[in-house]
Amino acid sequence: MAQDIQSNSEKFLLDIRDLHVQYHTDDAVVCALNGFNLQVRRGEKLGLVGETGAGKTTMALSVLRLLPEKIGKITAGSILYGEDDLVEQTEAFMLGLRGRRISMIFQDAMTSLNPIVSVGDQIMEVLDLHAPGMSRHEKSERVDRILTMVGIPPARKAEFPYQFSGGMKQRIVIAMALIAEPELLLADEPTTALDVTIQAQILDMMGRLKEQFNTAVVLITHDLGVVAEFCDRVAVVYAGKVVEEGTVEQVFGRARNHPYTVGLLNCIPDLESTAARLIPIPGQMVDPTRLPPGCAFADRCAHCMDVCRREPPEMNERDGHRILCHLFKEREG
Repeated sequence: MAQDIQSNSEKFLLDIRDLHVQYHTDDAVVCALNGFNLQVRRGEKLGLVGETGAGKTTMALSVLRLLPEKIGKITAGSILYGEDDLVEQTEAFMLGLRGRRISMIFQDAMTSLNPIVSVGDQIMEVLDLHAPGMSRHEKSERVDRILTMVGIPPARKAEFPYQFSGGMKQRIVIAMALIAEPELLLADEPTTALDVTIQAQILDMMGRLKEQFNTAVVLITHDLGVVAEFCDRVAVVYAGKVVEEGTVEQVFGRARNHPYTVGLLNCIPDLESTAARLIPIPGQMVDPTRLPPGCAFADRCAHCMDVCRREPPEMNERDGHRILCHLFKEREG
């Protein structure tokens, strides 16, 4: 096992294997991740896409061990970060990891900031924790630089969150995530509240961070256009599993896709098309409290076969392009 982990650390920065996560509520057990597998290489930009409720944010929270206490539980699987399995690590170990080696940009900036502490002090708190040997002057200069990078005048660092708009709060949260120059950045809808100009600036900034510090970025988003422009690889998530994974060219080329990916791509407006309406994916996401024995996408799939309802599909791979679907086993078997 030790030899296997060492081999993994040389190949991947993050290697999630067969991860299962459940939320235990008063009403039911929600199966949020159901055999989730994902690998992230050092310095790469990976886009994670899928409908709301697919399990994307749960994956990120699991990596940082920030699942809701007493409700969210990792029931199986491993999260290998270098040579360490994060599932087995202590809270003290995770405190040293969060913000320094792995950072996360949370989706809701409104609840990510302390309303009674200035934004400059909140950003500097990351350095207080992870760079105690740095002088106060050096920390202040780094805060100024990161605020400038995200488009906020450093002169405003003494102000409080209520004095900023929603989009500016999101930029402050991004500054907090980037201040310690992490090895891995988990970005959960980082540009949702921003206008297109600032969105482009933020993506450019994250791209420059990747080039300068070899930071890997996992971009969680619903915007397939952003993924096509920013990312190297794409992972499509449905019902707590990665159902398709490949390079941007493989996934967006439309030559060979999971039926769910086809549905997502059909929802992208095409300026050259004369169609009156977009083509929606029929039905709704499968109930995570009552998962079917076969493929979770079967009830919504135009290519559904009898085997799809009976047996879970296996991953089919060609040239690094992986698709979890019975359809490709039938075609290529």
